[in-house]
Amino acid sequence: MEALADVAVLSRIQFALTVAYHFLFVPLSIGLGLILAINETRYYRSRKPEDAAATKFWVKVFTATFAIGVATGITMEFSFGTNWANYSRFVGDIFGAPLAAEALFAFFLESIFLGVLLFGRKRVSPRFYMVSAWLVWAGSCLSALWILIANSWMQTPAGGELNAEGTEAVITDFFAAAFNPSIFARYTHTVDALLIMGAFVAMAVAGWYLLKGRHKDFAMKTMRIAAVVGIVTSCTMIVFAHASAVVVWEEQPTKLAMMEGMYDSEVPPLYAVGIVDEQGQEVIAPFAIPGGTSFLATGNFDTVYPGLNELAQTEEYGDMVVEDMPVGLVFQSYHLMVAMYGLIMLTSILVLVFTFKGGRIARMRWLQWAAVLSPIWPFIAIQTGWITAEVGRQPWVVYPSVTGPDGVALLTADGISMSVSAPELWLTIGLFVLVYAVLLVGWARVVGRFIKEGPVVEDAARDDAAVAVAVAAVPGGAVVLEEAVVAQGDEAAKGGE
Repeated sequence: MEALADVAVLSRIQFALTVAYHFLFVPLSIGLGLILAINETRYYRSRKPEDAAATKFWVKVFTATFAIGVATGITMEFSFGTNWANYSRFVGDIFGAPLAAEALFAFFLESIFLGVLLFGRKRVSPRFYMVSAWLVWAGSCLSALWILIANSWMQTPAGGELNAEGTEAVITDFFAAAFNPSIFARYTHTVDALLIMGAFVAMAVAGWYLLKGRHKDFAMKTMRIAAVVGIVTSCTMIVFAHASAVVVWEEQPTKLAMMEGMYDSEVPPLYAVGIVDEQGQEVIAPFAIPGGTSFLATGNFDTVYPGLNELAQTEEYGDMVVEDMPVGLVFQSYHLMVAMYGLIMLTSILVLVFTFKGGRIARMRWLQWAAVLSPIWPFIAIQTGWITAEVGRQPWVVYPSVTGPDGVALLTADGISMSVSAPELWLTIGLFVLVYAVLLVGWARVVGRFIKEGPVVEDAARDDAAVAVAVAAVPGGAVVLEEAVVAQGDEAAKGGE
């Protein structure tokens, strides 16, 4: 019960809820952005009305998702100043540049060219419109880069040092900070996961239409695109995930120890499933591959790796209390993520084979249902991957990585705002849950209506106005589209009547 009154724990829970909710929509935005750009490229080449309708369909789904993603992302930035004031003061000199760059370059790029997609079909050349679709997707990927630069610096600090008072981290080399040891591995791993999510959502929409016997041509074309994107991104994930694991091995020893439930130094085995006995400090598993994790990280089966008990005796990780470490949570989230990847690969292969093998998927209802349910796998993988990455670096909010500058680390308990009380946190957590539930229902109803209507060939101007009105109906969506709607003026309003 003490945790219910612990401000640090409650602040972490509140931030975790806001981030997890926001990360429902980020994968959809980036993943579906690629699907949208591919569809627009196909229309640019074919000039077929049905391909234009497909592009309009994905523009509507993307815009609704983008709008609510922006609205929920703002909450996290405010929480830095309200709930994590000490943390903000500690990292402010480092974080200012990437967060400002994300807003000035990436978000503006994405928003401006999204306006072109919404209102510019008959006002710009077909080539410019197609390029705009790709720039929207590029903007979302660039936005992810700047955010992950900031987040990766927390995992593997670089290009900074403590100030004279020892109270703040100050930047000494911007490029070293931006291109910190984990950024490339974490960025490729994350973005590839988001593209998998987009492919599987497109796959689910196509599978739903096949089940209902509607929009069959659109469904098969979408299924082919989703199958190709899904198999390519799923295969490349093997490389990116391995690179990310190697960085954890080299830079974050306590995280790897928790991922594999290692309390004492050993050659880490590879578990498929298991339970961590935190009292007995051991992993109970039906089977394991001896030295399997050692091989994946170092290329051989006999590398001894330090466990949590040994690491807690070192100067760098002496603040760690082994008994309080969330080993069971990190172990299960990591292995659940790996299990979901197995389902992702299986689904990708099945859909690819039976989509391109004479279009047999159109007659296979069980595989159509599998496609409809398939977004569950990458969704769980993304969320558990995030849990592994963020909970795995506890008890630090700025982790003392192996190659990080001396002294540049911050315990999570030292990063909270001292003026925030437990009752205030419980109140805001309740309000967040309530408001976010309303937002989720609003988004689901809008997107559900788009899917119900399907890709219909209609007048472009009327479609553009309808998208703006529908997205504005999503709480927070009006903020994103307000200026575009005003610029559209009477013409857009007239077209929506």
